[in-house]
Amino acid sequence: MDRFEAGEEINQLTEELNYHNYLYYQESRTKISDFEFDQKLKRLEELELQFPDFKREDSPTFRVGGTISKEFETVRHKYRMLSLSNTYSTEELEDFDGRIKKALGEESYEYFCELKFDGLAMSFLYENGILKRAVTRGDGTKGDDITANARTIRTLPLKINESNPPSEFEVRGEVFMPLEVFRALNEQKVAKGESPLANPRNTASGSMKMQDSSIVAARKLDCFLYSMISESSDISTHEQSIKTLEKYGFNVSMTYRKCKSINEVLSYIQEWEFKRLDLPLDTDGIVVKINSLEQQEKLGYTAKSPRWAIAYKYKTESATTRLTGVTYQVGRTGAVTPVAELDPVQLAGTTVKRASLHNANEIQRLDLHQHDIVHVEKGGEIIPKITGVERSRRQSNAKPIQYIERCPECDTVLIRVEGEAVHYCPNEANCPPQVSGRIEHFISRNAMNIETLGPRTIRGLLAKGIISDISDLYRLTFEELNGLVLEEQDPITGETKKRSIKEKTASNILNSIEESKKMPFSSLLFGLGIRYVGKTVAERLVDHFGSMNAIMDASYDELVDADEIGERIAQSIIKFFDEEKNRQLVTRLSTAGLSLERLSSAETAPEGDLLAGLTFVVSGVFSQFDRDEVKAKIKSYGGKVASSISGNTNYVLAGDKMGPSKLEKATQLGVSIISESDFINMINSRHA
Repeated sequence: MDRFEAGEEINQLTEELNYHNYLYYQESRTKISDFEFDQKLKRLEELELQFPDFKREDSPTFRVGGTISKEFETVRHKYRMLSLSNTYSTEELEDFDGRIKKALGEESYEYFCELKFDGLAMSFLYENGILKRAVTRGDGTKGDDITANARTIRTLPLKINESNPPSEFEVRGEVFMPLEVFRALNEQKVAKGESPLANPRNTASGSMKMQDSSIVAARKLDCFLYSMISESSDISTHEQSIKTLEKYGFNVSMTYRKCKSINEVLSYIQEWEFKRLDLPLDTDGIVVKINSLEQQEKLGYTAKSPRWAIAYKYKTESATTRLTGVTYQVGRTGAVTPVAELDPVQLAGTTVKRASLHNANEIQRLDLHQHDIVHVEKGGEIIPKITGVERSRRQSNAKPIQYIERCPECDTVLIRVEGEAVHYCPNEANCPPQVSGRIEHFISRNAMNIETLGPRTIRGLLAKGIISDISDLYRLTFEELNGLVLEEQDPITGETKKRSIKEKTASNILNSIEESKKMPFSSLLFGLGIRYVGKTVAERLVDHFGSMNAIMDASYDELVDADEIGERIAQSIIKFFDEEKNRQLVTRLSTAGLSLERLSSAETAPEGDLLAGLTFVVSGVFSQFDRDEVKAKIKSYGGKVASSISGNTNYVLAGDKMGPSKLEKATQLGVSIISESDFINMINSRHA
């Protein structure tokens, strides 16, 4: 395929896929199957990798992420993003209305009311209908440019489909994590033995500041838009700007209302006090704005907030109940989490019996005593938390809650690493929740994806002594599983129940285990459960070292030389493989037929031998590729990628923020330093 044909096909696929995205996210309908869409998207990704200069700014491949940002550029907002003044009382709202009436005199006015979403405030700049920049609110004057991450939000248009939009306009909105996505994410973390995330708002904010946009894409963030600013439009009211956003295909919450008086505003607030709890995201109040933009300008601003708007905040959902005790849960990594056991109490439409206490520091901060009367809040929290204690109602003989010293599961003395708040059980080999947690992590979807095995079956097999670690899964036989009776304890009644594994189930389990042998090496590495080695870190290690042996034998310096591998991760990897039992485990997995090195089929398909015999070192951040794509491109043309500069290095491919030590060494050795554009020209000229 020549460059002209490639450009034509890239344009065609971009337009087609954007159209189908619009149908799906703006009109809730489809014209092609998911499979067809994915095949077209895959084809577009392949073409863009081969011909990166044809990749469009509205390419749907931005949705899947992949850009790596070491740090985010701070940019100045064209229009300041001011905060709103808050109130919790209807009396203050009526006072606000009185000030508006006094300032506007005889002019009539109306309000526009919207729910106040609990997320991350963002501004999005569009030029000629194309999303150019996404910036966090920051201090209101300056924010962080996180455009690559914002492009992964599938409901956010990368290109406006309407004809003749303003040449430049800014849209503002709230990025949030849907409650359903947040719950699923926390379930995964708990299953891995990790501490759950506190609330969706903080999770959304933290996700948008991640360095790897592919991880952001996996978080399935969403965004509601609520404001449009343009110097070249004839919009005269806030209502008109909302209707324009809807027309342009932006995701606008249909919960807004125009109100002709403060009494209608108060009715709207009352209506949504409980209805909002059924929405797919957290809200914490109502935003009340003057509808006329001309009147907004006339009312003006204080130093911090507009005089024409105010936020009414609902009181946080809270309740009071008695603490009946504190229990302790041991996770996969040995982390011990205290949990407050409570007298059942109704809170935000659910019955709450337990609340997280996080760690020993939190117990000490609250000064918890036995049988205390405590305040429990849910608010923006999915997991209830204790926010305070009524000390005046404390029993005279109540003793302080003392954090346990020994593991509640195996009675091993707990340890606490200096600088960390969490206590750990060091008995990795024999502490039951840690043993079962490691196996459950290994079979999870993001690891070896053994779907037919579940936590209950794993615990049953462990109790029967049939398995003791992950390698034993690959020695299971049909005779062992078929008809096996497992005992389970009902978590509510405490009764012991029995169930047996049927013939079909036994076959399905063995088939899934056999299929897992086809999983890539990075999934296996992640499945080992090495502390701090998540899915992305595992992929970086595999890309850098290529095999398990190379990772196991790598020195500290060699590990930190790999992309994204810091001091803490390197030390954890060394500690893991310093233990002989873990090396023996790897040997057993290899014997079972699992892949312990990067497969050639997972690498980029060869494009020729243009770079054969040349060795490159890649450093810095690039605009048209992320670092992994650059390395894949070099390899696809027959070149080699080295991690460190030596006399054998032919070129150092330098992006922005190239490491000074590599620059110094390249200069000392006389190695040629080329830019990203030099590299692209090198490939294109050799093609020609």
